[in-house]
Amino acid sequence: MDARPDRRQFLRVAAGAAAGSVLLTVVPARATPAATLEAIRQVTGSAPVQPGKVSLTLPPLSENGNSVPLEIRVDSPMTEAAHVKSIHVFTEKNPQPNVVDVHLGPRAGRAVVATRIRLADSQTVTAIAALSDGTFWSASVGVVVTIAACAEEL
Repeated sequence: MDARPDRRQFLRVAAGAAAGSVLLTVVPARATPAATLEAIRQVTGSAPVQPGKVSLTLPPLSENGNSVPLEIRVDSPMTEAAHVKSIHVFTEKNPQPNVVDVHLGPRAGRAVVATRIRLADSQTVTAIAALSDGTFWSASVGVVVTIAACAEEL
């Protein structure tokens, strides 16, 4: 008689071990202001973020948060010496605070980005541009959402 367990016994033991060691992770349905600030710090480090040079356009009222148009323009000559390196968009109440990251270079010609984002609720949206000289510039816009998106958990 073979002392090794058969396939069924092995699966029962493995399933029991897995069931006994299940780790549940609770994910908050929305980012908190602290989580948003931490996400911004991950992009900017300890550098100050100054208002200006960034134009953020969103509708002030959105009937549906599933598809909100967004346009970001950054005042930059987009030359090799002075250009926008990246643009980041942050939200306060979405499941993930950092919703857009775009990397640019001097050959982009213009620092303009247009897209659509999902918004979980009425909130403030912030765009931060990182320039080649190491400075960070920002703009923020409040948006009222009548039908929220991002209601499902990630």
